[in-house]
Amino acid sequence: MDALDLVVNRRSASRLAEPAPAGEVLENILRAGMRAPDHGTLQPWRFTVIEKAGRERFSQLLESAARQDQMDEKAIEKAKQSPFRAPMIITVVAHCQENHKVPRWEQVVSAGCAVMAMQMAAVAQGFNGIWRSGAWTEHPAVREAFQCREQDAIVGFLYLGTPQLKANTTIIPPDTTPFVRYF
Repeated sequence: MDALDLVVNRRSASRLAEPAPAGEVLENILRAGMRAPDHGTLQPWRFTVIEKAGRERFSQLLESAARQDQMDEKAIEKAKQSPFRAPMIITVVAHCQENHKVPRWEQVVSAGCAVMAMQMAAVAQGFNGIWRSGAWTEHPAVREAFQCREQDAIVGFLYLGTPQLKANTTIIPPDTTPFVRYF
């Protein structure tokens, strides 16, 4: 797949199944994340790979967090099942240095770029994924489980696996006009 084609036709895939990336393919995905733009070479990211029994542990964590928040049974069940949407999840934490010349927001954006780079590396190798965020990124129990310090941020959960739906081969290029201006 041509690099430009990969970037301009990127699409998330929410229906993911086995197999998950493994071995050299997974290593390439993680390396791609570490090539994200990084002002000050701070490497402000931490990756936690969740697979196999880890998905069950993550499920228990989310169920417990949902119960702590006194959610209804439907929401608790949804939280409990969410780790099983894909055979692998990579949690990306912006591991930020405080009081540094590189502002915190830049460190968070760098970690976000790592997520994008990892998804692109997955697609380039025949896999795909979807970047999910939401309330769990801020939940104290989830933050604690991923060893977040006060200044850190969970930028998302990258669900990875084998796409189950054939990608639409007729991709209409987006109209950039409403989003671009020249100065």
